[in-house]
Amino acid sequence: MEKNFDLPAASHEQLLALIAEQQAVIQELQRRIAALEEQLRPGGRGGAMPGTKPPTTRRKERKEQRKLRPYGFARRRMTPTETVDHVVEHCSDCGTRLQGGWVQRTREVLEVPVTPLRVVEQRFLARDCPMGRKRWVAPCALGDLVVGKQRLGVGLVSLIATLRETARLPIHTIQRLLATIYQLRLSVGGITAALHGVAHRGVETLAAVRESVRASPVVHADETGWREEGVNGYVWTCSTPTERYFVRRGRGKGVVDEVLGEDFCGVLVSDFYAAYNHYPGLHQRCWAHLLRDIHNLRQLYPKDVGLTQWAMAVRAIYDDACLISHPDARVRGQEQHRLEEQLLALCRPFVDDPLAVQRKLCRRVERFLTELFVFVGEPLVPPDNNAAERSLRHLVTQRKISGGTRSPRGSATKMALASLFGTWQAQGLNPFLACRQLLVSPQE
Repeated sequence: MEKNFDLPAASHEQLLALIAEQQAVIQELQRRIAALEEQLRPGGRGGAMPGTKPPTTRRKERKEQRKLRPYGFARRRMTPTETVDHVVEHCSDCGTRLQGGWVQRTREVLEVPVTPLRVVEQRFLARDCPMGRKRWVAPCALGDLVVGKQRLGVGLVSLIATLRETARLPIHTIQRLLATIYQLRLSVGGITAALHGVAHRGVETLAAVRESVRASPVVHADETGWREEGVNGYVWTCSTPTERYFVRRGRGKGVVDEVLGEDFCGVLVSDFYAAYNHYPGLHQRCWAHLLRDIHNLRQLYPKDVGLTQWAMAVRAIYDDACLISHPDARVRGQEQHRLEEQLLALCRPFVDDPLAVQRKLCRRVERFLTELFVFVGEPLVPPDNNAAERSLRHLVTQRKISGGTRSPRGSATKMALASLFGTWQAQGLNPFLACRQLLVSPQE
């Protein structure tokens, strides 16, 4: 049938054929439109058009599934120390002077004032009595401003000690910082003397920290290397949740008795170093060290199936022990005894087996069996010694950078400052304000 014909003169059959042909064309066009829409839809065969945003249904679903927070995390405004008002005096249209006013909006700006160094000259005047003809001079009462006869104020000394211990800056960096910000030029010896002064002032506070450590029910102990004038030595730490105490000594067992004292009756948490073996009280050995040694052994023998099975069984026993939290002490003691027997039965077949690569670790377990599950019977005792290692971390970092100290006095000052500032930070105190309070407090 021809495409062009006269509709008024067309017959009924020709009109029906034309309608059928147009319907077929319409269906073909609808099919093509559907295919093109499928290509333009995100995730379709053709991908999304450039610039097309992804649908927000998934984002809304995630937002609905988001865990509710106990409190908001929005940035809180600080208490303003100064208020500046910004006002328009006259109308921009007619020039009339504006009246009244209210706070439309506020904006918080944080700024550090550029304050030069204060050099305060303390003058002590002498006066004569006209009646008794006697001369009187004002007493030198500057205990809240300066320590002793030095010229550095307590605020400046506290800043130097805080930069040294909290910010862990080298002395030369502190020297440049003071010169840059406060135009104060101090020698290295002057900064070192200020640090020695803080350590000397904190002798009584250090004694109180040591007594608090000795009275604590749980004490974490650890040691690390520290060179003094090129000679090897060790820094020992005895820490609690609120105290940090450091000393530099040798590596003998006498250091443990020196720090803890004869009357200590708490639980000692440590690694497997032999210097702690003589402690007669309750002793918790670090599971992190034991599991780390097991992991390293598996790295050396990755194809040993027996070792892998033994290591997984030891870890399962440890995980089981960590889940025990019964309120009854008698039940916890029974569980502790059960775990000890279970671990011993697992390790005993390899103790005397010369072909077992885990023989050394099994002997360690057999020797310290009663000191591995103390944390099950004592809920306040953790299963690892990570707290002691965290307290030593900053000293380890400084040792790797500087190598240690250069004199016995420098080592004593370093240990004293580390103990003081570590204790203040553990107690949640501002170290700068705590150091200032230490310097101005009267000494007995």
